[in-house]
Amino acid sequence: MSPAAINHIAVVVENLEAALRFWRDALDLPLARVEDNADEAVRIAFLPLGESEIELLEPSTPDSGIARYLAKRGPGMHHLCIEVTDLGAAMQRLVAHGAELINETPRIRPDGTRYAFIHPRSTGGVLLELYELSRQPGEQA
Repeated sequence: MSPAAINHIAVVVENLEAALRFWRDALDLPLARVEDNADEAVRIAFLPLGESEIELLEPSTPDSGIARYLAKRGPGMHHLCIEVTDLGAAMQRLVAHGAELINETPRIRPDGTRYAFIHPRSTGGVLLELYELSRQPGEQA
């Protein structure tokens, strides 16, 4: 599995602009970018912090998974994301150890990053996302 690093910590927010007043303005974290992820129906602000990022997640539709999460649990930490070098192997290892996968097959972000979520029942209560970053031609894993 070879976890490589913590890629990001995701925080669900009701209002992205209001949340940025704390994370960007008061805490002085740089805002790298904001993107809309139509597949997940979420607007995401990326704030680099060392080798990792804080991601602020705002639902973009009232029926999205993030909107349902927000309605049920309120704002706060949503998930922890760990980079792995081989997502398929990591998923197989987790299943072999009895972990419950939310995604049976990896999903793919527009930049080529492959990802999958592990159910909190398997992790002691933390929603876990695994990332396999896309590799550029000639780049070693």
